[in-house]
Amino acid sequence: MAKNFLEVFPTLNIAESLKELLGLAQVEKVTTTRDRSSIRIYLKSARLIHKQNIYDLERGIRDQLFPDKQVAIKIQEKYRLSDQYTPKKLLDVYKDSLLLELKNYSIIEYTMFRKAGITFEKEDIMVLTVEDTMVNRDRTAELKRVIEKVFAERCGLPVEVRFAFVEPQGSDRRKQIELKMEREAQAIYWQNHREELEAMGASFSTQGLEGQELLSGNGGRSGQDSYLDAGQGPEGAPWDALMAQAASGDVGDGSAPGDNGGRSGAPGSSQSQGSPARSGQSGQGQSSQSGQGGGQKQGFKGDKPQLNKGRKGWGRDKDSGFGDDKKYSVKRSNNPDVLYGRDFEDEPMEIEKIDGEIGEVTLRGKVLTCENRELRSGKFILTFDVSDFTDTITVKMFIRPEIFDEVKSAINPGMFIKVKGVTTIDKFDGELTLGSIVGIKKADDFTSKRMDSSLEKRVELHCHTKMSDMDGVSEVKSIIKRAKQWGMPAVAVTDHGCVQAFPDANHALDKGDTFKILYGVEGYLVDDTKQLVENSRGQDFGDTFVVFDIETTGFSPKKNKIIEIGAVKVVDGRITDKFSTFVNPDVPIPFDIEKLTGINDSMVLPYPKIDVILPQFLEFVGDAVLVAHNASFDVGFIGHFAEKLELPFDPTVLDTVAIARLLLPNLNRFKLDTVAKALNISLQNHHRAVDDAGATAEIFAAFVKMLRDRDVNDLNQLNALSTMDTDTIRKLPTHHVIILAKNDIGRVNMYRLVSWSHLEYYARRPRIPKSLLEKYREGLIIGSACEAGELYQALLRGAPDTEIARLVSFYDYLEIQPLGNNAFMLRDEKSTVKSQEDLIEINKKIVELGMQFNKLVCATCDVHFLDPQDEVYRRIIMAGQGFKDSDDQAPLYLRTTEEMLEEFSYLGPDKAHEVVITNTRKIADMCEKIAPVRPDKCPPVIEDSDKTLTKICYDRAHEMYGEDLPKIVVDRLERELHSIITNGFAVMYIIAQKLVWKSNEDGYLVGSRGSVGSSFVATMSGITEVNPLSPHYHCPKCRYYDFDSEEVKQFSGMAGCDMPDKECPVCGTPLEKDGFDIPFETFLGFKGDKEPDIDLNFSGEYQSKAHDYTEVIFGKGQTFRAGTIGTLADKTAFGYVKKYYEERGTRKRNCEINRIVQGCVGVRRTTGQHPGGIIVLPLGEEIYSFTPVQHPANDMTTSTVTTHFDYHSIDHNLLKLDILGHDDPTMIRMLQDLIGIDPVKDIPLDSREVMSLFQDTSALGIMPDDIGGCPLGALGVPEFGTDFAMQMLLDTKPKYFSDLVRIAGLAHGTDVWLGNARDLIVGGTASVAETVGCRDDIMIYLISLGMDAKMSFKIMEAVRKGKVKKGGFQEGWVEAMQEHNVPAWYIESLAKIGYLFPKAHAVAYVMMAFRIAWFKVHKPLAFYAAFFSIRAKAFDAEYCCAGQEAVKQKMLEIMNNKEATAVEQSLATTLEVCYEFYLRGYHFDPINIYESDATHFVISENGLIPPFVAVSGLGESAALATVEHRAGKHFISVEEFSLCCNKLSKTHIDTLRALGSFAGMPDTSQISLFG
Repeated sequence: MAKNFLEVFPTLNIAESLKELLGLAQVEKVTTTRDRSSIRIYLKSARLIHKQNIYDLERGIRDQLFPDKQVAIKIQEKYRLSDQYTPKKLLDVYKDSLLLELKNYSIIEYTMFRKAGITFEKEDIMVLTVEDTMVNRDRTAELKRVIEKVFAERCGLPVEVRFAFVEPQGSDRRKQIELKMEREAQAIYWQNHREELEAMGASFSTQGLEGQELLSGNGGRSGQDSYLDAGQGPEGAPWDALMAQAASGDVGDGSAPGDNGGRSGAPGSSQSQGSPARSGQSGQGQSSQSGQGGGQKQGFKGDKPQLNKGRKGWGRDKDSGFGDDKKYSVKRSNNPDVLYGRDFEDEPMEIEKIDGEIGEVTLRGKVLTCENRELRSGKFILTFDVSDFTDTITVKMFIRPEIFDEVKSAINPGMFIKVKGVTTIDKFDGELTLGSIVGIKKADDFTSKRMDSSLEKRVELHCHTKMSDMDGVSEVKSIIKRAKQWGMPAVAVTDHGCVQAFPDANHALDKGDTFKILYGVEGYLVDDTKQLVENSRGQDFGDTFVVFDIETTGFSPKKNKIIEIGAVKVVDGRITDKFSTFVNPDVPIPFDIEKLTGINDSMVLPYPKIDVILPQFLEFVGDAVLVAHNASFDVGFIGHFAEKLELPFDPTVLDTVAIARLLLPNLNRFKLDTVAKALNISLQNHHRAVDDAGATAEIFAAFVKMLRDRDVNDLNQLNALSTMDTDTIRKLPTHHVIILAKNDIGRVNMYRLVSWSHLEYYARRPRIPKSLLEKYREGLIIGSACEAGELYQALLRGAPDTEIARLVSFYDYLEIQPLGNNAFMLRDEKSTVKSQEDLIEINKKIVELGMQFNKLVCATCDVHFLDPQDEVYRRIIMAGQGFKDSDDQAPLYLRTTEEMLEEFSYLGPDKAHEVVITNTRKIADMCEKIAPVRPDKCPPVIEDSDKTLTKICYDRAHEMYGEDLPKIVVDRLERELHSIITNGFAVMYIIAQKLVWKSNEDGYLVGSRGSVGSSFVATMSGITEVNPLSPHYHCPKCRYYDFDSEEVKQFSGMAGCDMPDKECPVCGTPLEKDGFDIPFETFLGFKGDKEPDIDLNFSGEYQSKAHDYTEVIFGKGQTFRAGTIGTLADKTAFGYVKKYYEERGTRKRNCEINRIVQGCVGVRRTTGQHPGGIIVLPLGEEIYSFTPVQHPANDMTTSTVTTHFDYHSIDHNLLKLDILGHDDPTMIRMLQDLIGIDPVKDIPLDSREVMSLFQDTSALGIMPDDIGGCPLGALGVPEFGTDFAMQMLLDTKPKYFSDLVRIAGLAHGTDVWLGNARDLIVGGTASVAETVGCRDDIMIYLISLGMDAKMSFKIMEAVRKGKVKKGGFQEGWVEAMQEHNVPAWYIESLAKIGYLFPKAHAVAYVMMAFRIAWFKVHKPLAFYAAFFSIRAKAFDAEYCCAGQEAVKQKMLEIMNNKEATAVEQSLATTLEVCYEFYLRGYHFDPINIYESDATHFVISENGLIPPFVAVSGLGESAALATVEHRAGKHFISVEEFSLCCNKLSKTHIDTLRALGSFAGMPDTSQISLFG
């Protein structure tokens, strides 16, 4: 008795779509062989099941139900098809399945059937027309048997198969193949009958025979010849494949079908799956390649490596005695190609074929990375990764120091080598490596190099770079470089929705380069131009309307049929008549349509066909207005068949989807059921035409009422409402469109469109309304784009010719692409595209449209990666985003002209040349050579900024130094002002001055960053408090000054505050000590023309106000946040790659993962904003002239607007201000509020007590042993509170403020402290004051020794940028320094430096830190309150408030945990300060529900009250709400508090209870009567 398949296999995990199909299938019986090695399942179904699904099912049953058993599963199908089927109709729907089955059975029969012309002489007579070849005639009987068996026994439709033969369209090459096949057939026959033939005296010559392995005896027989088995390896004769080539004329066309888990036998036969299957597939003789970058492999002579496992003395060659000193010789060969060791001639094996420690191997590959380090033994280890692009392996060499430099110089990244060594599992990381290196030789680049050899080159008009969000994987510079190498005259850059690759593209060309870059974008087009009513004749809503719906067999009118029409006639809002009928489509109804609609073949068979029904329906309609939901679909089908039947059809059409978008804007989707639900309209039997038509009629009636309420009474008035608002546009479907800029006008318009698409119309992607594109079309060329373009989509759905004409007329050129680009549609069961021929027909149709409408048709590649093997990078990135089809990558690589001509050869040679070469070059010629970024400088203008700056500076100078200014002051001011004003920088100073003054006015100190403190004008204008003059005294009362006394000169290069206190010799007032000796050249360069970079550290609390104030200065709409681009980083890409292979059960070595990672990094993920960068647009300029703009990360909820280009791309055009947020000014402000002193005027920078914090703990009143051995009091002090900084303090033993400045410079530099200054100081060679701490130290020191100022400046610049470290000193520099007695250790120190910090920046940091440290000594509770509030982000009341011992235990626990997380390490730092806080005699009170602040600590008697955010997991917004809600209230219970402060969770309340915040308070407000 038959059972439902799902009942028989209830636990089988099946894809949902297949499960629904199997729900209709019955299992008639299940049989098995005696030894249970084979199971046969007899399946019966009324629905056809594709053979691929059958194969998947067989594999699924085997793998899921019998995972540990060797069992073959065979499903035998039998179909009870409806009367709708005939043999011809069956062939139409089942041919792909039959081809797959034949392919798995025999490649010859498969090829014959695939190539055959098929006609039906009668309903039950099928005629196959094939080429008249020996092979075809030999196999006709078998092909006939198979097809007749499938049709009759499986499908119940008997058919007779006949054959007709035609002359073969042969070639010399084909004849050679047939002769070769005949020769190999003789070889096979000889092998199988050798004994009997030899007994008869016969012999066989192997001369001229390829594949002589046929005679090697490895072709044993078992039932059938083993070389015919599906699993046969490359040594077997590909007999079927060769025969198939002869049958088809296709050389090499016999690729393998996918393994289905044990091949089936002949289609429809009873051969079990365990039996050998006839097959000539499996890609025999082809080398396998992972495709992971690098090109095709060539030249491997065999798959088997030459191994010498365990052989003594391996690697000894005849010339091993080369070299005078054999012990330390790098080379032991006379061969110039040998780089190291001995010569060898072994054939290399592929790296992917290395399976564990297999002994000695020879490899070849490209050196990817090369690293080295010195071992304690004195030897060096040289490590480099080698890849042959099948895989990568690390080579490790242990090298004696005597030859290390020579070996190191011989191995360089990028070179190709052969290397011989022993495979070894590395004990350190467990990775397989190559060691015990015998020899290394030079090798040729074996990767295939595609070149464009065409005399006339094409132009690629569609290229994506890494700036196409997580999609393109090629660097724009690489694309341009390749196009130039191939001789192409131009290339287009067209990323998805953005133009962020433009600046890099522009930088890829040298000045004067004739190569042209076409700047474009692949936009997301939204058609907002459609009218609500098509073909309106002004009908009134009281006229006649026919609301209708149809059901069809698919989506394309040209390929699918109507199966039901339902309609209601509405007159003046009342239903007056109905029309409902099925239509016999004359084809079987697909299963998914039956599932959707409930309509099956038996329901439609009794009804007439469309030629009868359609005239009846059109008569019912008459001249009424047609109304439908998504009317283009329904009307498209009716129109198509009306045209086919030559019936007049020109209706007025109204689409309820379009009206729903107008009247129901709050809906996100506008499907019929969604709209019906929004209007409370019942929709039963959805997807049945008559019911959907009835529901649509009710929807229409509701809409009419809503329109009349708006005084809209006829269709012309309705059309007047067609203009769509922003929200509607955001919900419309998008299509791709290519937009190229012809000239600068077009470039600006493109930037405008890109900006609007991001600012106004962004919804999941940046949308460009067609109306906006029309408005700003000047200077642009519009292309129809890829298959996602509206033209291609219209052709897919079989849109009427009128719509096609409307679409084509919009574009300047039409685009066609290689068939492989769109082959993904062949894998989609719902697609109307069923074969490659369908794809060809669409491309041909586009070409026809081009000729019909006089539009250029251009062939493009839609480039997403540069070479075929690069697809792996895109595959991995797409897999990381969750794309299920990521492994089915389309061939979206850059093709040569020849490749494209071959691709489009089906158009004929002339037309292929036109679309590939002629037309693409025409488009390129239409575009001018333009720059994507303006070359000119456009600073903002502030009236009389130069005069204002001069006045402010001199006013302040006179205020400090008196009426008669010192010469040093005047000279410095004049020199600086001259440079600043003549170079147009005055406006930048005035802007910074306004911002700083405004912040100071509002009570927030501003710290300067960078080298702005090098400018005395910046000091005098109030931008920075760092005075760059040499140390000096000046009197605040009588304006006495001293710059030149011997006492003052002793402090040259140090700080004014280092000098002793002194009274004014004129008036006796204590003198002020100032000056830090910083040259102006470090800011504006030696000539004073370097653009200033004024970075300002505002309080984090004040930063947003400073940003807002820039709009006050420049006007609304003139300032933008500096944009940034976030790309895929190494760490994230590594995770993507590792996860990809792990999910597929493949283990890759880290070196191979790292190789693939390099192809993935740099792909754009998101956009953002610089933390403090503001771009200023001059008045009168338009931002689109420089860059598009957008919201950061496309966040449509923010009002912030950033530049679309990374700000570095335009900072030479527009002024960028750095208005940064920092904790130090915020701490200073809090301390000022707590204590009420002026941090600038009232805190001296020469305090001995404060200085002692950097020397010992005496100022804190505690001993080092008390705080766990910490010998300094610098904990919690900015810049100096970390373990690293405190170790520097211990090593340097600072005495002066200037020493702290040097230490800050040392800490922020690269290669300045460790291995450099530290060794000099600890070794006693130099003091901290003599070492190089900041960049300015070099120039000041060299000039002080009498060296030329200009050379001193150049040396400083070269050292601070790391140029000397990389390339050495320029000629003459070392000699000049030696002549001026610069110590050798100093010169050596300079040569090691990678980067140097500016002294002005270090001074500003130390000044701020010193002031904060003053509070630690003199106002400790205020210091700790500010520290814990502002800097201790990890403060957790549970640990920090638990008392001194608990803090100590937790701190030690974290410090002893080598795997502590970053959060735990941050907590440990906070706990150190907490411990010091306790030791000084202070304490934390419990969090007080009445007195605690939301975010700041409150000073209590000898302690601090923590804020609410000190509770773990309690965020700032909840804390602020709690403080707001508790204001003025008194709580009688915890319950009342929690109800009032409802932002606190139960966990928060429990934590507060545990911390003692509710001491003595009852849990509830209820009174117990029995207490």
